[in-house]
Amino acid sequence: MSEAKHEAIKQTGAVFFIFGATGDLAHRKLFPAIYSLYREGKISEKFAVIGLARRPWTQEQFHSELLESIQEFARYKGVEADENWTRFAEHFSYMSLDINNGDAFKELNVVAERLEQKFDIAGNRLFYLALAPDLFGSVANHLRECGLLDSKGWHRLVIEKPFGFDLASAKNLNEEIRKVFDETEVYRIDHYLGKEMVQNIGVVRFANALFEPLWNNKYIANIQVTLSETVGVEERGGYYDHSGALRDMGQNHMLQMITMMAMEPPSSQNAEDIRDEKVKVLRSLRVFTSNDEVRTNVVRGQYIEGTVKGKLKPAYRAETSVSPVSTTATYFAAKVNVDNFRWAGVPFYIRTGKNLPVKTTEVVVEFKNIPDNVYLAKKNKLQPNLLVFRVNPLEGIYIKINAKQPGSNGSESMIVPVAMEFCQSCQVGHNTPEAYELLIYDAACGDSTYFTRWDEVALAWQYVDKIAAAWAENSQDLQLYPAGSWGPDEAHKLLEKDGFHWWPVNGQDESEVVWVGEHI
Repeated sequence: MSEAKHEAIKQTGAVFFIFGATGDLAHRKLFPAIYSLYREGKISEKFAVIGLARRPWTQEQFHSELLESIQEFARYKGVEADENWTRFAEHFSYMSLDINNGDAFKELNVVAERLEQKFDIAGNRLFYLALAPDLFGSVANHLRECGLLDSKGWHRLVIEKPFGFDLASAKNLNEEIRKVFDETEVYRIDHYLGKEMVQNIGVVRFANALFEPLWNNKYIANIQVTLSETVGVEERGGYYDHSGALRDMGQNHMLQMITMMAMEPPSSQNAEDIRDEKVKVLRSLRVFTSNDEVRTNVVRGQYIEGTVKGKLKPAYRAETSVSPVSTTATYFAAKVNVDNFRWAGVPFYIRTGKNLPVKTTEVVVEFKNIPDNVYLAKKNKLQPNLLVFRVNPLEGIYIKINAKQPGSNGSESMIVPVAMEFCQSCQVGHNTPEAYELLIYDAACGDSTYFTRWDEVALAWQYVDKIAAAWAENSQDLQLYPAGSWGPDEAHKLLEKDGFHWWPVNGQDESEVVWVGEHI
């Protein structure tokens, strides 16, 4: 991002309209993110935030909620209600709003104009819709009809997933929004693209001659993406039973991480050039053409009663607001093929699920092994080299190679796996910027690199819809797995038939690995 964009947001400022300001996302992520940007000087005193929701809160109630949110979730601890806090909180206003009432939007425009004058803001407005997708079109129309898009600055719309339920609904939603906003003004958030180590994938690939020449089907055996959660559906049973793991995680987070791993080098650092390369990956995905192909390459599961970290968890069908005969997948694993010259023949394995043993997001690159029965491989069982991107909750990069076991001699030397790790979490700790902090700042600066473009969304839905349609026709494919396990046995067989296995995550099962010194 250019320095000019950094300076522009500080010099001209912006009004942030947070629709859904009393919700969990605003409380846990959005308010703490804005506070961090303020503390770090990335936004100046020329900003205002208008919280919008149906609840009839007073300004005092809103500021109390704001302080509680930041004290609990902000990166900066020890926030007190002092003079500095008072100066920050003055930039926040609350307005009870019925989004079906056009007159309320006219009143909102008056409030925004007053705040722009008070804080010397040049008419820039960012509308963040932390709302149900079926409300996006209605809100967009009211913004246009009631003058909120008539200010002299820029106007940007930030919207949360899910963007539709399938390709057809996503198209309808996009058409509604595009009647009001140009594609360049729409910022579709996938918060995984805001995570430091996901953004680091491209840097590690393209800035290191050690890796880029090997980043193809000549040297890589497979790539594995794991996104596991230790929680069940909790209070989201009603939503989740209509969505499931495939739509909740697969269509967005997991396919986006595949694009980051598989994309070609962009021609420049321009956002559109980068997103063009991601789209090429999605166009190269081998779409399933029959139910048999889905059955062979995709596993879906649902958790039953089991123990996670010593706590007994109920079966999914016993969760609140879940149908007792539900066939919704709380787990899925798939073999994804990227049919282009770089990746032909390299399987991308993805898995995600709820009530699994460990909370983690990792991407494992398994390189092809040394041929058997040659030189050192004759007497030693060599393990493949691994490059692991640890995205969450630990952040870092882990490399595993083979080396001589200390103390073994001559022709009888033993070879053991050796691990080296860059632990970003160890160095930076809790001061690593949150994904929402980075993404809100990017949107305010007009940088769309890590937001999903419409053609990305459409191609991802096109791929996922084939799987969902096959599942709808055959509920017998649903596999049950105990809470606390790593999913159905079929997910392991998915790799075994190709001669591979899922690698342990978060450093589990490293008893035979020799660590090189301290964490780098």
